[in-house]
Amino acid sequence: MTTPTDTAAAAAVPVRRRRPAGWLAVAPLLAFVALSFGAPALAMLGGAFTAKDPATGATSYTTANFTASLHGAYLTALLGSIKLSAVSAGIAAVLGLLLAQAVVTSRFRALREAVLTASGVLANFGGVPLAFAFVATLGNSGVLTGRLGLARDGWDLYSFWGLTVTYLYFLIPLMVLTVTPALDGLRSQWREAAQNNGATGAQYWRHIALPVLAPSLLGGLVLLFGSAFAAYATAAAMVGSSVPLVTLQIADAISGNVLVGQENVALAMSLDMVAVACLVMAVYLPLQRRSARWLD
Repeated sequence: MTTPTDTAAAAAVPVRRRRPAGWLAVAPLLAFVALSFGAPALAMLGGAFTAKDPATGATSYTTANFTASLHGAYLTALLGSIKLSAVSAGIAAVLGLLLAQAVVTSRFRALREAVLTASGVLANFGGVPLAFAFVATLGNSGVLTGRLGLARDGWDLYSFWGLTVTYLYFLIPLMVLTVTPALDGLRSQWREAAQNNGATGAQYWRHIALPVLAPSLLGGLVLLFGSAFAAYATAAAMVGSSVPLVTLQIADAISGNVLVGQENVALAMSLDMVAVACLVMAVYLPLQRRSARWLD
């Protein structure tokens, strides 16, 4: 016999309803990611540790591909990519910060919207169109090269510094997009408190603004480095093999332009790039989380 107490107890027990598992909603996305990224990654990983005997056609597992990828011209190309990425990212970070600060402090809302919209477009403008634009503008027979007499001053677009200037075209807008939200997060009360205590503008930036912005700035610098490090089409169309870069070296090894049978060395160099990218993300993600805690 059911008593009022049992009825009340039964009513107090929450009824658990079955809900469809949340992972079912993202199953198509996971399948797409596994097919688009997982399968090529596994193929690259397997090929990087495989060597093929050109005489017999037999394959064997070895680390010789990685050894070759870290010596000679391959190592020079890897270091060249790191140097180019670091230099261009450093310059773009400084110029992007100055431009973003000018936009944030501007009284003209239309200017801010125009700069941010243009940055969103230019940050994704690269490849062969960007190379053609710079060749037509600053190449040996470019419009500005002839009008400004840059050739007499030793300007060469098809060099390390020429490629650096080209990379700045899309890295500076990317830095503007990255650091603008952080600049917007700076409280006006902090500047007012600093001024009330007799701090100058330089002291405010040195002791308050820059320490708060440091995670965002470093995160943006790392993001710029990764973008420049992975760029291929612009350099391939503009400088060819005159500037040693790992992406160009991989393309040459795959196509057999260097030595026949070096395809697996190209896969090993690709894994070297993946390792550098993982280091970049390992630095970027903690900095992003720390910046979000400061500026929320």
